[in-house]
Amino acid sequence: MKGIRSILIAFGLFAFACSSASAYDPSPLQDFCVAIKDIKNGVFVNGKFCKDPKLAVAEDFFFSGLNRPGNTSNPVGSNVTMINVDIIPGLNTLGISLVRIDYAPYGVNPPHTHPRGSEILLVVEGTLYVGFVTANPDNRLFTKILNPGDVFVFPFGMIHFQFNIGKTAAVAFAGLSSQNAGVITIANAVFGSNPPINPDVLAKAFQLNKNVVKYLQSRF
Repeated sequence: MKGIRSILIAFGLFAFACSSASAYDPSPLQDFCVAIKDIKNGVFVNGKFCKDPKLAVAEDFFFSGLNRPGNTSNPVGSNVTMINVDIIPGLNTLGISLVRIDYAPYGVNPPHTHPRGSEILLVVEGTLYVGFVTANPDNRLFTKILNPGDVFVFPFGMIHFQFNIGKTAAVAFAGLSSQNAGVITIANAVFGSNPPINPDVLAKAFQLNKNVVKYLQSRF
């Protein structure tokens, strides 16, 4: 009897362990969500509050305008038109979003990362040099030259970029695995933070002269 009881207890613990192992916290849908004790002061949730399904309309799932090119008259020569949950409310909880990226000749979508999503890119016009870098310690660079109809995947969280190597404008569309994938442009974040990172830190990290760091910070 003791043997059967021991087996049942062991089986129960195993089942509990399996159920616990399959449980997980929901992925964050914004940079942070600070917990509060008084819900009266709550202004946000992980995601968006839901509309009563009975009140939903077709416009909640619709957007028009991705046929129009974005303005690439800026220092990097590119423009990203983001279609996420802030633009299409019906994307809430669906785990997907879409972007259109326009590139001027020799324009670049600078090295950046999406903290909450992976990306699949489709080139529809022009020729792009694209790539991503893996995590430490290897920091392997994967690159490819893409032409219209070509597709490339940027894994979750990897720093990646696209560069228009053609003499004409280029256009790409990308799907992201989050309703709000977020974006951290590396140069902007490092040299354009608010308030600025201490130049001594950046000079040591990048092995640069402190005056060079100050100059770069002035550019962002």
